[in-house]
Amino acid sequence: MLASVETLHGIARTIFVVPKIGNKRAKQYSVISGTLLAFAVCYFMVPWLDIHVEYQLVLVGLVLAVFMALFDIILARFVVKMKWKSIINDFNPAKGNYLIFGMISLIIIPYAVMKLKGFV
Repeated sequence: MLASVETLHGIARTIFVVPKIGNKRAKQYSVISGTLLAFAVCYFMVPWLDIHVEYQLVLVGLVLAVFMALFDIILARFVVKMKWKSIINDFNPAKGNYLIFGMISLIIIPYAVMKLKGFV
């Protein structure tokens, strides 16, 4: 579910936002909207896992972050045909790209959702 939402988010960014503000700035802003979308998906999906232990929720977040990072890398390399250097730079804040912060946020989102809902 998360991969689908984030893929559609990336397509929408490319079609609607990039022409108006450019690719670099669109990618930077999309970390915020992507994190909010990830939170929304997790808000509805994580409670179904019925996990109430803090470290297990962080572990779920870690698995999600690794999965999404690998999904993003595979999609970029084999579907979009990006070069490895560009893919790596997408995760590099020193190059003005903040995708790594979205991945780090994803680690804590399942815990935050369950805390917000009062299940932890």
